[in-house]
Amino acid sequence: MISFFGGDAVIAPCTDPVSKVYATDGAIGIWSNYLRYIGAGAVVAAGFISLGKSAPVIVSTFVDAVRDLRKSDKSNDLRTSRDMDMRIIIAGLIGVILVLWLMPQIPVGLPGAVLIAIFGFLFCTVSSRMVGIVGSSNNPASGMTIATLLFATVTLKLIGDNGPDGMLGAIAIGSVICIAVVLAGDTSQDLKTGFLLGATPKKQQYAELIGIVAAALAIGAILILLNKAWGFGSVELSAPQAMLMKMIIEGVMSGNLPWALIFMGMAVSVAVELLGISSLAFAIGLYLPLQTTMAVFFGGVLRLITDKLTKAKEDDIGDGILYASGLIAGEGLVGILLALFAVSHIDQRIDLSGMLDLGQIGGVILLLVMGGTVLASAMSGKRKGRTEQDEIEG
Repeated sequence: MISFFGGDAVIAPCTDPVSKVYATDGAIGIWSNYLRYIGAGAVVAAGFISLGKSAPVIVSTFVDAVRDLRKSDKSNDLRTSRDMDMRIIIAGLIGVILVLWLMPQIPVGLPGAVLIAIFGFLFCTVSSRMVGIVGSSNNPASGMTIATLLFATVTLKLIGDNGPDGMLGAIAIGSVICIAVVLAGDTSQDLKTGFLLGATPKKQQYAELIGIVAAALAIGAILILLNKAWGFGSVELSAPQAMLMKMIIEGVMSGNLPWALIFMGMAVSVAVELLGISSLAFAIGLYLPLQTTMAVFFGGVLRLITDKLTKAKEDDIGDGILYASGLIAGEGLVGILLALFAVSHIDQRIDLSGMLDLGQIGGVILLLVMGGTVLASAMSGKRKGRTEQDEIEG
């Protein structure tokens, strides 16, 4: 619609006519100059819609959690009721806040550290209880992150910290809260599983801390490696969600966002929500480029086909899902290996283009082959289940 109706109109932030943008860069030019801003506005509005829909549950959950904490029976000495010493937890939290405040590599400052303490206390309590009672699908992490990011950015701008340090501080605050929220939900699920199995919460909590520290060191090193190999925001490593957060922070700090496109995206989210469709999922699809969403669409169609053939229920976790999860993990490991090749320049000595270059057709063939293996895995799991059921009935 933009390319068809835009014609020779010049729409900010682009300085060229729409027709020239489309003639020069095609669909990706339309996306990068216009659609991604519409998508960004849609994501922001959808995040607040998601948060607003969960607001009554968030408030009641927070109140119930605080009430339960005050009423907890400290005299209960059952092994399955032993938690970490609250003094250790409080000392650890204070230590983390001080590190975020005082480390020069993290330009959060005292206002940012206070915001992290406030939002972390509120959102982690809500996330933990909502996920523990209902499940991970009930965790409004995206809405909480967007709200924190915008509030932190506006706050830092109001106090005059609107330079590069302020932008880094805003992204650090949003990142810390996002990670804290999802970890709170994950920990709650782990403790819930441990309760069902008769585990000791205290030991689980120490194990969670060890796992989090180990994962942070590993992930941090991998992110540094990927950035050194290709750079975030490049063609090889587009990082669309990170670029979305960057665009929002820079736009708010500088005040030069194309607000007409942003508000258009917000209106789209509201309209989609009124139609009974999940506005957040729709908005993310609107923001992401087609080469990303097309793969997601293909996977959704593949899941629909396997569910129809195997007559699986929506919450069934069959061999197909496990196999697809393995493909995701394998792709991630290969990505790290390719990054090592790029950093060490080994990739310059490997050239298989003459042997394997089939162009677009080769990619389509490979995608169909991979889809076929997922389908075969799902069907084999269903046949195995039928055989085991027949043996039981026999």
